Amino acid sequence: MSWFDFDWVDAFTDRPFGGNGCAVVHDAAHLPDDVCTSFVRETSLVECTFTGPSDIADVRVRYFLASREIPFAGHPTIATVQALRARNLFSGDSLTLETGAGIVSIHLKGDEIEMTQVAPEFGDYVPVDLVAAAIGLPAEAIISPPQFVSTGLPCCVTILRDHDALRAARLALDPLSKIAESVGLSGSDLAEPFLVTLKGATIAGDTFSRLLMVPPSPPEDPFTGSATGAMAAYLWRHGLMQKDTFIAEQGHDMGRPGQATVTRVGPTDAMTGVKVAGQGFVLMRGQVDLPV
Repeated sequence: MSWFDFDWVDAFTDRPFGGNGCAVVHDAAHLPDDVCTSFVRETSLVECTFTGPSDIADVRVRYFLASREIPFAGHPTIATVQALRARNLFSGDSLTLETGAGIVSIHLKGDEIEMTQVAPEFGDYVPVDLVAAAIGLPAEAIISPPQFVSTGLPCCVTILRDHDALRAARLALDPLSKIAESVGLSGSDLAEPFLVTLKGATIAGDTFSRLLMVPPSPPEDPFTGSATGAMAAYLWRHGLMQKDTFIAEQGHDMGRPGQATVTRVGPTDAMTGVKVAGQGFVLMRGQVDLPV
């Protein structure tokens, strides 16, 4: 056993109990996978990160769900940088992170932390009726063809007609597993549709989203930074977003309002990245005794 410093950070918010929480365990990237997933389950958070030294970037970051390691995640990136900044573990207004999805560039813009997600990859379309069954809605509630898009982590971007449909969505596991099978994914937890409406939760927002999740993760993600980047790329690619920079909102109906500033890098038909920026609030810090 060994003691590790950690910070519990609420990401995509400037206040406690907003946005999405993430526990950042410092100097722990060498820990075994089962220890990392057990730690995530212990916290009841969606994701946690484990940092360490890197030969190719300023910091190495590993991202874990309660079930597995994933290559990249958005709100844990914001949380990790906020934790590093609060502990004065880097200087200047920029740094690079080594992730499973490649090098992620970070730029500090005042209180905001801006990450440049990798160039979007546009994958398979999924039949509307299959996605509708997976979220318990009629097919006509979906107003654009669902498609897998990745800016580091693939997600099934699904555009809904209005907030009523968004709030009525309920995840159905059997149809969800069929989505995973249809695109060759190894698990249903990678096929969860990212649900988006083209109207903000507040007057300041341009989009309002939800991500419903399968066990052992919590039922819903308060704010999903990686999917926000993928969603933005989809909207620009399909002509559904005219702004080069817009405000994405999520989590308001959960009592955990979160907000991100999203900016396109490159033209709509040849994007080289997506910038997703948000704030972070260090809620608590301490030490955890973990098996090495």
